[in-house]
Amino acid sequence: CSHYGIANLFNNHEYIGRLAAKAFRAPLVKRNKVMSVKDTTAVPVINKNASINRQTIAPKIASGHGLDVDDHKVTVGQSFSENAKMTMRNVNVFYGDKQAIYDVNIDIAKNEVMAMIGPSGCGKSTFLRTLNRMNDTVEGCRVEGDILMDGENLYAPKLDVVELRARVGMVFQKPNPFPKSIYDNVAYGPKIHGLADTRVDLDEIVESSLRKASLWEEVKERLHQPGTGLSGGQQQRLCIARAIAVSPEIILMDEPCSALDPIATAKIEELIEELSQNFTIAIVTHSMQQAARVSHRTAYFHLGKLIEVNPTEQVFTMPEHPLTEAYITGRFG
Repeated sequence: CSHYGIANLFNNHEYIGRLAAKAFRAPLVKRNKVMSVKDTTAVPVINKNASINRQTIAPKIASGHGLDVDDHKVTVGQSFSENAKMTMRNVNVFYGDKQAIYDVNIDIAKNEVMAMIGPSGCGKSTFLRTLNRMNDTVEGCRVEGDILMDGENLYAPKLDVVELRARVGMVFQKPNPFPKSIYDNVAYGPKIHGLADTRVDLDEIVESSLRKASLWEEVKERLHQPGTGLSGGQQQRLCIARAIAVSPEIILMDEPCSALDPIATAKIEELIEELSQNFTIAIVTHSMQQAARVSHRTAYFHLGKLIEVNPTEQVFTMPEHPLTEAYITGRFG
């Protein structure tokens, strides 16, 4: 695609409208409005400021100006929060001699859904894994900087990492239920952390967790059947139930819907919105439409650097940085 073609693409209001329509689905869902096919295909009225912003950025994209990540010095947008649950400052991550994350500074607010997007290999999953020290299991991985939760240093030498991973749960890309019954999958965490004194307490935790994961009605008659016998979408919701059974404060999700069909994906996305009432959530996704639907703020990573953080609707309709603009409009990915 030529630079001239890219410039024309950015100035095409019909194209911008379609792009914005994807982002505007999220507020519709969050207001609990019933969406019709017409809602998802209609081109909304474009904010004049968004159009002006694109007219400013398009020539930069066409000339290649601002697209060299080495020119990037400071993250643009709204990286920080007055109600921060997690605070990250000057975070650098190395695999041996290779640096994967460069000087990231960002807050994740309490009860916020923060989406992390960017091209493959940009470091978003690596950064996510630093938040509950999953990278400790990777030989040669080194993390520098400050990562705090409610002011507590998560990399303090005396910190109990097992306890940390109960407070900061993780849901992985591929569903990974234990080779146990549905009941035992959910009960495992509360058992090893001593959260239930009696069988009645454990039963209550299992039911509550499955209800929060929107799975109870589908499995209540077969709790003692293998969790591996569930469908892919049900297995992922089982893994979410397992994560929330230990009452975490934060849930990390690393592309939780990438292996699921659209119907299962929709259920997980509805669940994320419900869970954000009680939990702080950080989600890595390759789907920009998913980021637009489920998140409050979106962080764009590129080659290990945090380029932009802004409210999700702004990122997808009026991004501040040319690299963000180039990514969401398909220049690279």
